[in-house]
Amino acid sequence: MAGALLLVLAGCGVDSGQATETDGELGGTLTVLAAASLTDVFTDLGDQLESDHPGLDVQFTFAGSSALATQVAQGAPADVLASADEELLAAVADLGAGDPAVFAENTLVIAVPAGNPADVTGLADLADPGRTIALCATEVPCGAAAARVFDAAGLTPAPDTLEQDVRAALTKVQLGEVDAALVYATDVAAAGSTVEGIDVAEAADVVNRYPLMVLEAAPNPQAAEAFVDLVRSDAGRRALADAGFRLP
Repeated sequence: MAGALLLVLAGCGVDSGQATETDGELGGTLTVLAAASLTDVFTDLGDQLESDHPGLDVQFTFAGSSALATQVAQGAPADVLASADEELLAAVADLGAGDPAVFAENTLVIAVPAGNPADVTGLADLADPGRTIALCATEVPCGAAAARVFDAAGLTPAPDTLEQDVRAALTKVQLGEVDAALVYATDVAAAGSTVEGIDVAEAADVVNRYPLMVLEAAPNPQAAEAFVDLVRSDAGRRALADAGFRLP
């Protein structure tokens, strides 16, 4: 997948723009493309950066990592890219777009609606055609990880719906539209009492590593560096840990 993406990226670029910074005070718009599973923690960190720099407007696009990489390939102006897939971000970095660094890790768990009405107890239930199951599509990181988990367990999943990002799969659980979904541990934590999480032994060895970087043609590179520094700071690491991410 990364090889094909690299060919697309090679023919496309992102228009550069004017960075905004006056006497160390950041301003203008900062555009961050980030994996859907980072929605809550990145939004909070963006609010913190805006509070520290009142002239700065932080704008996020949260989606599946493959969709975000495609946006960059198609020339979408952006400053920071954070992915749940090292391979995808490495393809961007190979074009000289920056030096991605892993800042967090995540693993999969089963999410069920509060009260677990379908009595789901483990991964085998997600291979039961009699239950209604949501998984991420295999072209996005949560779906690729799910495929590895099922392979490790020797099971063939029976999904009723394949979602383009992990938050879409989680929403199906929260709305009671499915009996279970395989999502990140952080998504279950973020959902609070609306869902319950069930650990999956085979998922312990299937770890998604999250890299981020400033894009080479970032329109606001000073603000981009400030956001990346915040994510990697002690405060950022505490926020990630509190959200349930593992820290490398």
